[in-house]
Amino acid sequence: MGAILVTGGAGYIGSHTTKLLLKKGYEVVIYDTLELGHRQVLNHLPGAKFVQGDIGDGSLIASTIQENQIDSVIHFAAYASVPDSVADPVKYYQNNIVKTLALLDAINSQGVKHVLFSSSAATFGETKYVPIDEQHPQFPTNPYGQTKLDAEHILHWYDVAFGIKSISLRYFCAAGADPEGELGEDHTPETHMIPLTLFAALGRRPSIKMFGSDYPTPDGTGIRDYVHVTDLGQAHVLGLEALKNGAETTAYNLGNGKGYSVKEVIETGRKVTGREIVAESAPRRPGDPAELIASSAKIERELGWKPQFGDLPTIMRTAYEWFEKHPNGYEG
Repeated sequence: MGAILVTGGAGYIGSHTTKLLLKKGYEVVIYDTLELGHRQVLNHLPGAKFVQGDIGDGSLIASTIQENQIDSVIHFAAYASVPDSVADPVKYYQNNIVKTLALLDAINSQGVKHVLFSSSAATFGETKYVPIDEQHPQFPTNPYGQTKLDAEHILHWYDVAFGIKSISLRYFCAAGADPEGELGEDHTPETHMIPLTLFAALGRRPSIKMFGSDYPTPDGTGIRDYVHVTDLGQAHVLGLEALKNGAETTAYNLGNGKGYSVKEVIETGRKVTGREIVAESAPRRPGDPAELIASSAKIERELGWKPQFGDLPTIMRTAYEWFEKHPNGYEG
């Protein structure tokens, strides 16, 4: 059994996935610049090897594959902020497309034939219907989503040309923390709804902003499908094993099948923490769809994936417990 290369493995979803891979007995090599990932993550992933490098460095990718007998790659390394992508699309195309091409070329040069790709629900753009299945039209409304969709298309043609089989996992909002309390969410700056809500509860920020109160939703605020990060990690393990067992190139949507509005998240945060959370209305952000809810029927049917931490209070409680114990993130 060859080793697994996890690009971005010192990041949020990458670290949780790596923990599950190690538990299943896989050899894992984490490949990360540490620009957004955290070296301290490695303390909680004993047995994982670490290589500090950029996915755009094809020669380092190739030598890492050779030296560690890599036979599969899970690709997380990407910039992933919608507002940031609107403000600086060049940064997103350079990293998420140009450097991903360098990664794929290095993979191809070494004969690796399995790639699991961390894609996004942002590839869909404005919702035509819910829940969103894999046949839903893909018209991204921001550069981040466009780069993820472009990468999916590139992977398709790398299969046609070179026989590299890939599975793209399009998740909705990753949230929560390792139920065992070792790993959590630590972004600088933090832009995700659930951490920001919990930071307001913990007094780390004065309030939580609700971007848009005039969406065509029941309470006027945006609706998202939150998925526990450990459930996402499990989907990556299942996808990897499917590729190893001969699966064809495909894509799966990942979600709980139920959406929660911004106001519902804030209210759940109040109940989970028992603390006051001040909420303020703010204008819509460019590129934000009104509603994203996934249908995970395909991956449940084909790979047997089903969320184990599916309800919002559980998701928020695991995150809250980690934030309480790590007031400065991985720094302490």
